[in-house]
Amino acid sequence: MAKKPEPKATAETPAPEEPSLKEEIQAEMAADLDEEVKRSDVDVAALQKERDEFEDKYLRAAAEISNMNNRFKKERADLLKYDGQRLATAVLPVMDNLERALAADAGDDNGAALKKGVEMVLSHLETALKDNAVTEIAIAEQAKFDPTLHQAVQTVAADKDHPKDTVVQVLQKGYEMKGRVLRPAMVVVAN
Repeated sequence: MAKKPEPKATAETPAPEEPSLKEEIQAEMAADLDEEVKRSDVDVAALQKERDEFEDKYLRAAAEISNMNNRFKKERADLLKYDGQRLATAVLPVMDNLERALAADAGDDNGAALKKGVEMVLSHLETALKDNAVTEIAIAEQAKFDPTLHQAVQTVAADKDHPKDTVVQVLQKGYEMKGRVLRPAMVVVAN
């Protein structure tokens, strides 16, 4: 038997498109499923409700995982941002002691040489802290008391030179690192 040649497609008549094997199988499976649903006692509405509940649970779980990832990234960024905070806090009393040593009188040449050495150590320490974003909390004259930056260790009566709730004297400098207070300034406040 000789095969008949299939008609060739021309510009005016496109070739007839036959469904692919995959499309045929999908159509057949959909028809079989529809037929089975019609024959069975399955409650389609209940199945759809159950499917919707599972989809909701899935979406909530996916959102929770996304939130956890975002929190983890933020915490890791904060850890990197404030890396060295513990070391800086431990070094601050050393700076205080060096400043106290410089406040003492150097009576002789040996004392003056020692004082010069302490000044150099303090200078290097201040530079190292500044290079690592540790800065002194600036307190202007007649500054308003701020409990987030200052720790009131003593109060004095307010007068015309020192209005109520202003810083009268700084007893110990405060320091911060990238906006986070490492140590509040110890101050005397007018009350």
